[in-house]
Amino acid sequence: MQTIFSALQWWQKSRTDVTALSLGGDNISYGEWVPWIERVAAQLLKMGVEKGDRVDACGANSLEYCTLAMAAMRAGAIIAPLNARFTAHELREIVEDHAPRLIFAAEEQAEKFSGTGVPLHDFSEIAALRQGEPADVACYLDPDDCVVIISTSGSTAKPKGVMFSHRTMTAYAMANALEDGALRDGGGVIIVAPLATSAGMVQLVHYSVLGCTLYFEPLFDAELFLDILIKEPIVNFAGAPAFFERIGALPRFADADLSSLKTVSAGGARVTRKLYDLWASKGLHIRQTYGQTEAGGNSTVNPVAFAASDPEKCGWGGIFMKHKVVDENGHEVPPNTEGEILIQGPSVMLGYWNNLEQTAATIRNGWLHTGDIGTIDERGLITFVDRVKDIIVSGGLNISAAEIERALLEFPGVEEAVVIAAKDEKFEETPMAIVWSEGGLEIPALIEHCNGRLADFKVPRYVAIEEGPLPRLATGKLDKPTLREKYKNAHRELRKVR
Repeated sequence: MQTIFSALQWWQKSRTDVTALSLGGDNISYGEWVPWIERVAAQLLKMGVEKGDRVDACGANSLEYCTLAMAAMRAGAIIAPLNARFTAHELREIVEDHAPRLIFAAEEQAEKFSGTGVPLHDFSEIAALRQGEPADVACYLDPDDCVVIISTSGSTAKPKGVMFSHRTMTAYAMANALEDGALRDGGGVIIVAPLATSAGMVQLVHYSVLGCTLYFEPLFDAELFLDILIKEPIVNFAGAPAFFERIGALPRFADADLSSLKTVSAGGARVTRKLYDLWASKGLHIRQTYGQTEAGGNSTVNPVAFAASDPEKCGWGGIFMKHKVVDENGHEVPPNTEGEILIQGPSVMLGYWNNLEQTAATIRNGWLHTGDIGTIDERGLITFVDRVKDIIVSGGLNISAAEIERALLEFPGVEEAVVIAAKDEKFEETPMAIVWSEGGLEIPALIEHCNGRLADFKVPRYVAIEEGPLPRLATGKLDKPTLREKYKNAHRELRKVR
């Protein structure tokens, strides 16, 4: 059967002594992990968990959390990870929507769930089952059963729960093994994204289905990550471009032995030529990816053949994934013409939990409507332009925030940059730049730089300089919702710079 647990059982037999999970010096092999999962699954069934029940979980990444997630799937239930950074109010809204049978929460998170009426358990109960007699779990698993609900980041008014099945998640892993091959024989990967995010939970399933060794780290630290890349047999490293930038900025990066690495990829922001060249000097070609939670993860990655000449391209789609770019009427557009990116393939979500209306609006005629703007060139290579919500409409003209951000990042001294829409009496919206420069910078010089690279209507009219690194989401992406809230009155509080 094409289930996640059947893959783990395979690795239990064929890679018995291979480390499955490693976190903070605590390692567990596939031969040890699978029986632990079975014991927890049996305990969940004793607690009254039935097929299709939701098991919500909230806490930092841990071996216990990983085991609970797999055990819930093994018991025929649905694991629903919750963001530990959410407030009690936000979490209770999601819990009410999920109507879970049980909630597992770390001690410091438990208070947020008081009054929900749902039985609350601690992760220590999972730890207590790490050792013990083998358990017999009599539960039929259907490959098409929903096994995971991942809440979106909340850029909409209310987070939506993206549903995946055994089949969608294993299809994603199998496609990756066929397309790339770097992890076909296992190997190490680093995971820093929280399990509450699609990046975290999808990677847990993806890499364990491939029999890899998963190195979990609670937070990104450039020095620590470089140590891991040097000392451990890491075959694949994927993350936000900011991770690569900060590792590459370390003085010892130039002499670091990264010979174990076979493939590196970046998503969430564009790979710049400067960043590509930096890692290429180590013989490593950063490949741009594109995807989203609803697509099951990355739906395409730039082939190595085009990484050097076109580092910003995202490839032509996965082996089982189709893409097209359409206009506002749903018609495919000519090459190099901007439109909405649509995706079709076996790893696309089942739909949104308890939200038929949004599901019908997002998946139409078998195509996932991403809400992302992009192009496809004559070779079939995709270029991501911007999120629809990041398009600034100024005086009736569409402006890509990402395009302005790229120009800002080319200015000497700018470490990070975000562009958002500021209100404007004449144009309704106008670009605003928020930048961080460790050594400070002169705004007039920055604007002059932009004038030489951008049309007049694209050049920021407001500039805010932050004193430290810009806020980021748990996935490593810059946190635009927080910055939009912080600068929502920029048109009243800041002076125009031009």
